[in-house]
Amino acid sequence: MASLAFSSSLLLSSPPSNFSPPSLSPLPSRFSFSHSSALSSSLSITPSPLTYPKSSKRFALSALSVKASAAEKKKVLIVNTNSGGHAVIGFYFAKQLLGSGHDVTILTVGEESSDKMKKPPFNRFSEIVSGGGKTVWGDPAEVGKVVGGAAFDVVLDNNGKDLDAVRSVTVTGPKIGPRVLVVKQFLFISSAGIYKPTEEPPHVEGDVVKADAGHVGVEKYIAEVYGSWAIFRPQYMIGSGNNKDCEEWFFDRIVRDRPVPIPGSGMQLTNIAHVRDLSSMLTLAVEKPDAANSRIFNCVSDRAVTLDGMAKLCAQAAGRPVNIVHYDPKAVGIDAKKAFPFRNMHFYAEPRAAKEILGWHATTNLSEDLKERFDEYVKIGRDKKPIKFEIDDKILESLKVLVAV
Repeated sequence: MASLAFSSSLLLSSPPSNFSPPSLSPLPSRFSFSHSSALSSSLSITPSPLTYPKSSKRFALSALSVKASAAEKKKVLIVNTNSGGHAVIGFYFAKQLLGSGHDVTILTVGEESSDKMKKPPFNRFSEIVSGGGKTVWGDPAEVGKVVGGAAFDVVLDNNGKDLDAVRSVTVTGPKIGPRVLVVKQFLFISSAGIYKPTEEPPHVEGDVVKADAGHVGVEKYIAEVYGSWAIFRPQYMIGSGNNKDCEEWFFDRIVRDRPVPIPGSGMQLTNIAHVRDLSSMLTLAVEKPDAANSRIFNCVSDRAVTLDGMAKLCAQAAGRPVNIVHYDPKAVGIDAKKAFPFRNMHFYAEPRAAKEILGWHATTNLSEDLKERFDEYVKIGRDKKPIKFEIDDKILESLKVLVAV
């Protein structure tokens, strides 16, 4: 397997055998809600600050991290997924880093000629090139070959969802007793979806996570292997270039004067952040590596929105009325995951660590950001596109709600 060369790299023969899980500092007091399921026992990934035993065989790797000032130019590699809602994170992050004067290479999984690259955000990668960045495509397992042996100060993995995928970026040689190239800083895009439901939303860094979630194993692996690392847990996002249907789901019904079926009461809280806020948080981690080191950050907006509220804001952006109807998925006999783009529960995280540690602040303004998205929705002609609403029709029929033809 081709290896990736990094400046000031250290080669380890094996991970330490006496690694002790970091400890959790007490969390501040939290708000309590009553609309969530009870907690069950599970694995908890420890939040920041993280500490390691003095006698660890990791040779005090944290001491090897480079102390960088905000003005120092960094060479950054972004390993970017080629599908799903997270792809747009790499796009915005690359543009923001370039705007801050850093050197950026974005490696997208797959081939440049694939049909996926004809869709946003990939069809806008010329904006990265015109900003002075480099775009390459290939297999992350052959990252050293793809980037021509270039050295980097920072690597963001915005692709790996399990250990094999992440190790393919960092492991050299046979995948046994891994030898790991330690970079100056390793950043990883995880997911806020790994949190267990809680009786006390919002989720904050340190809350209990699902032991069987793929991202959880990756987070633990990163904490064990790297001397300088940070993990980011995004939730739902919005922004130009996003190719995952969330707000579009609402627009599809609103512009066609159809009822908007929302499971439950519609008062479930969720969090939607503009991707520019996510990329600004990542950029602060690059420019404040010591502050970000060994930290977990909820990469989200600082405000919640109800599901009904999302429908109403989408209607405002479209300049149209909205007819919201509520239903019980079990009574109707449908799977809410297939019928609705958001979780049918409170799913709301708070960016407490980023505010306190990085000095980050949110700029998301849903009412304005949704106007931008609706303009793009109309521009691509989706408002005129024929769409089938088979699941909706089943729901509405069970509720005896008439739909204008």
